[in-house]
Amino acid sequence: MKALGRWLPGLALLLLAGMAWAMPSIGLGPRKPTNWPAIVTFLACVGATLWMTRLATARSRSSADFYAPGGGISGFQNGLAIAGDYMSAASFLGISGLVFVSGFDGLIFSVGWLVGWPVITFLMAERLRNLGKFTFADVAAYRFAQKPVRSLAAIGSLVVVLFYLIAQMVGAGQLVKILFGLEYASAVIMVGIVMMLYVLLGGMTSTTWVMINKAVLLLAGTTLLAVAVLWRVDFDPDALFARASELHRLKDALMAPGGLIRDPLSAISVGFALMFGTAGLPHILMRFFTVANAREARKSVAWATLWIGYFYVLTFIIGFGAIVALMGNPAPYFNGGRVAGGLLGGANMAAVHLASALGGDLFLGFVAAVAFTTILAVVAGLTLSGASAVSHDLYATVLRRGKATSEEERRVSKLTTFALGVIAVLLGIVFERQNVAFMVMLAFSVACSANFPVLFMAVLWRGCTTRGATLGGYLGLFSALLLTVLSPVVWESVLAHPRGSAPFPYASPAIVSMPLAFLAIWLVSRFDRSPRAAQERALFQDQLIRSETGIGAASAHSR
Repeated sequence: MKALGRWLPGLALLLLAGMAWAMPSIGLGPRKPTNWPAIVTFLACVGATLWMTRLATARSRSSADFYAPGGGISGFQNGLAIAGDYMSAASFLGISGLVFVSGFDGLIFSVGWLVGWPVITFLMAERLRNLGKFTFADVAAYRFAQKPVRSLAAIGSLVVVLFYLIAQMVGAGQLVKILFGLEYASAVIMVGIVMMLYVLLGGMTSTTWVMINKAVLLLAGTTLLAVAVLWRVDFDPDALFARASELHRLKDALMAPGGLIRDPLSAISVGFALMFGTAGLPHILMRFFTVANAREARKSVAWATLWIGYFYVLTFIIGFGAIVALMGNPAPYFNGGRVAGGLLGGANMAAVHLASALGGDLFLGFVAAVAFTTILAVVAGLTLSGASAVSHDLYATVLRRGKATSEEERRVSKLTTFALGVIAVLLGIVFERQNVAFMVMLAFSVACSANFPVLFMAVLWRGCTTRGATLGGYLGLFSALLLTVLSPVVWESVLAHPRGSAPFPYASPAIVSMPLAFLAIWLVSRFDRSPRAAQERALFQDQLIRSETGIGAASAHSR
């Protein structure tokens, strides 16, 4: 069995390579020849992260190690890991792609995702670490009835994770197809299987170190790419923007708002999702339970904010650099050699093609490996958070009422990992043509509508009750899902209804679904006069003391 475990990753990769070359082409644009420099770099990065996973496996012996490394990650390390989790395919590929298509308006995603961090810093980080154990449901259900709140938290987490996974799978599929000469479906399958290997072998310990490695690689890769862009224009941003405006179809409008977000209500709705959705992302909130204390949790956020802010500035430069480099020489990068034919692989591949234009095959191979490692690491973190929601919140706490053993939890978690991997692969193929940053925005919309209101009210409002939290949370969740389906993103782009026929006119449902959730929590809790509600209000003082002082929090990772 030990020999099998040693060779299983290699056998899986060989199997995936055979599948990739055997499957028919279904993706955007023609299949490109195999790029061997990119493949060699890719295999080196994947091999290194698998090696780290194997080393971490020996340290992952209990559910505390599997979900939260026993609280043994430092604030600096966790800050890099959080940044690695947050700087996903949506950030690197999606935002640069949005800037490439829409110009100035792509910046709304960079700014929106960045300004969500003060909410985490000042309202959540310390309280999460002091109150929680493995998942944010531990915090939301601290003084409430466990079954209804944990069920809601688990369902909300799974929905957010699936939306997020779709974006990563789409980015991975197009990336591998363009760079390695593989087929889109084969590439998505490959990412799904390798991702499952990461999580199944090591849990949060290995995933954390993969995130740290990936964050360093991504920051280095984007820095090199941005410096190469600025070097071409003598480090004059005005010259870069002027040349981009000359080449782009939008001309001077490229530097004005309105190309992507067309009215104030749309901007507010997207802003709500991006700002408050961060505080409801299960895979980000889960990382505050990997550190030893609240001080390290605050330090984590400070470091993460520094790295993420620096990174988002670079993506804006990369987007405009792609306009100048690719539209100025369209033949190798656009279908039919014409800008009107569309970028090979779609706008998500703008940063990758830019690497080829600026540095040739070697730079392309490095950026490809960085992007692929980025996607793989984020997918692993997402899958682990979804698996923990099922195994820890639903199975161990709701179904087994706290009587499940550590080994049983891990077994359920691994089965859930497999199921999520399969679903993510299938949905990644279905949503092939969507911009990955936009898909992640939908995940943020659900997070800010279902998870954030429950967590915020449970931690900060004495009057919140189980009934209010669960009814408000479910209302936010289902209204966000319904309005997302009725929005142009799904109704027109995915379901192929006529343009302009979407019943809900805004891309993000947050402007409706988040206020609905808060209102429902407040109203139902205010009128809840049950004995259970009175007990929950009385328990708020004990919760407040622990959340502010950390007294009793040391046992959170002792299991």
